[in-house]
Amino acid sequence: MFGAVFAIAEAMHILMTLIVGLIVGALAKLIMPGRDPGGIIVTMLLGIAGAFVARLLGHAVGMYGRDDTGPGIIASVVGAVIILGIYRVMVRRRVT
Repeated sequence: MFGAVFAIAEAMHILMTLIVGLIVGALAKLIMPGRDPGGIIVTMLLGIAGAFVARLLGHAVGMYGRDDTGPGIIASVVGAVIILGIYRVMVRRRVT
């Protein structure tokens, strides 16, 4: 009984993570417009990675404790913009 409930809850958590990642990635690309390769999957990955970076930076400066839920949308967008900026610098160096 409880195993099925936990499985559904875990599936919903993963689905929400993907949806929030898509929104965060889209917001990051709106803040830093440009010709970046990739479609919806890359945008989702950018947002999820942005949340991960925001969580790491938040832990490093003491904003989030061990049991905190982690970064919000704004911090995740900032993390995604950081990743997008690093990506663009790396691509620019490789092309020239």
